[in-house]
Amino acid sequence: MELFLHYSLIPSLFIILVLSFLQRQERHRQREDTSFLLGTHFEIIMPLDFVGTFSNRWSYGVAFGATANKVMFLFSEGYQPLQVPQWAQAFLLLIGGFEVGLSYFPFFACLSSKSQLASSVLGFSYSLIWFTVTILQISQCPHGQFLGRYETLVFYWPSLLCLAFLLGRFLHMFIKALRVHLGLEPSMEERPMLEVHQAEHVKQLLRKARLQENKGSWFQTWVYEWDPCFQFPSRMIGTIVLAFICLYLFIVIEFCMFVYVRDKLDMFEGKLESYLTYMNETGTLTPVILQVQELISVTKGVWVVTILPASLTCVSYLFHILACYRKHIKRLWAGDKQFLPPRFHNPSSAASVVAIARYSGWQIAYILWGYLIIHVVQSLCGMMIVYGLVLPVIHNQGLELLQGLGLGFLTLSIVVGLMILQGWIAASFFLQPKLGTADKQKPLALNNRKAFHNFNYFLFFYNVLLGVGACLSRLLVSCLLGSWLVARIDRTIMQSGYEGADMGFSAWIGMLYVDHYHTNPVLVSFCHILITGHRERKLQKSIKYWYLNQSAGPRISARSRMRWLLLKTLINNPRLIMLRKSKSDHGSHEFTQILLTCSDC
Repeated sequence: MELFLHYSLIPSLFIILVLSFLQRQERHRQREDTSFLLGTHFEIIMPLDFVGTFSNRWSYGVAFGATANKVMFLFSEGYQPLQVPQWAQAFLLLIGGFEVGLSYFPFFACLSSKSQLASSVLGFSYSLIWFTVTILQISQCPHGQFLGRYETLVFYWPSLLCLAFLLGRFLHMFIKALRVHLGLEPSMEERPMLEVHQAEHVKQLLRKARLQENKGSWFQTWVYEWDPCFQFPSRMIGTIVLAFICLYLFIVIEFCMFVYVRDKLDMFEGKLESYLTYMNETGTLTPVILQVQELISVTKGVWVVTILPASLTCVSYLFHILACYRKHIKRLWAGDKQFLPPRFHNPSSAASVVAIARYSGWQIAYILWGYLIIHVVQSLCGMMIVYGLVLPVIHNQGLELLQGLGLGFLTLSIVVGLMILQGWIAASFFLQPKLGTADKQKPLALNNRKAFHNFNYFLFFYNVLLGVGACLSRLLVSCLLGSWLVARIDRTIMQSGYEGADMGFSAWIGMLYVDHYHTNPVLVSFCHILITGHRERKLQKSIKYWYLNQSAGPRISARSRMRWLLLKTLINNPRLIMLRKSKSDHGSHEFTQILLTCSDC
């Protein structure tokens, strides 16, 4: 597949050039200017609008999903076409990223091209090539070393599914474009500047707010409530689809590595068992070997068991990211920035533009690394539970376990009780009474000051010891929350004042601001009204002068008319003559001198 990735650049470049020639430049089409070398039939085609594309979202998402295997190939740093020094690895990975992007560029270009008939044929052909090559790859090497039978199919079935979807999508585009070409269906209108959901959002803002009488279902109340006035952009859909497939592939790769390590550990356990048999379990190392065997067995079992909760945690994060995106972007639309740290209220424009380019890739990388970290943390917690609760019962040490749990619970209860007692004493004896009956709490005014100072003095030394436990508790909670939330870049895991050090959170905020400035429904509606009004006035003006152009008199070219108006303007405004761009020919210089002479007269 790596070799085909290199050779696929040839048809990819061909398709890009063909679509670029077929793409008409809107500016030149309006001017009907043919003075350029390629006329009106060349324009650099873009894969998709990463900011304002709301149509054809799932097709773009599936196209992103088709790249999952190559993204994981780059993620594992398996792209090594050249032997370069260690310091140049970053440039090699950059080249690999460009090659993968160029190889899959035709999928997006064919979906976004305005030449539907040609792009559907080219897209179908290119998708069929990739689908056929993937099928051949699976049929030639269906089995593997780690998962056994159909290991290759386990890795490539998501890409096959995405390619099959693209084949159906391009076939549907071809049939629809062919019917339009034959006149069986009306031609498709250009994508409007104002989307339907954006217009509905503005209408909703202009309506009088109504009290919601009927509550939604349990799913809408606690999980997700669908909003007909909001749509996720194609970038978010593509990011989530690609993240799902990459997460699946990462879990499969991790399981393959686990199988490899498990086989090595089984061989090691076999050697330990041979040693125990040889020593007849009477050697001095026998207790240590038994503990090592128990540790290996527990580790393997806990690692397999925690695969499911770790994967479900990351899957829930992906859905939660979509919910947070909608919540945050709608709050920005409403002008509410209170949920952001103060330093992010006015971010840098350049940093925001870079952030939206980084976000999708970083989100996928954070999800993959977050899964691995969460899996490790959950495995450690599982081993603590096994060694703390399960193994003592298996080893007939249940009574000692209960005694230890009871003693620990009693100690913790006493510590917490003393902390609660301090608060109760402070509220009961060291605060002045309420000023009014309606007050919820006592005022912050000291009472019984002598007793208060003695209270502080004698508890000072005890609170030093209590602070050690509080410090360890703070460290433990920070580690658990930090490792648990590392996959989510929609919230920072840094303390207040240090949010700028969280590059993932900075990318999230910058991406939100770019979407806010370019897809705000109120702003887009305002621009839509201005453009529509300008077009209507221009149309009315053209209709007004259309009747004058139907006269049988001599026809005056637009170029001659513009030159005459230019001459009249220069004569009436002689200062503009010196500001004009001068030409090197002698005639232009004489013409300028004549104009200056006429203006002096």
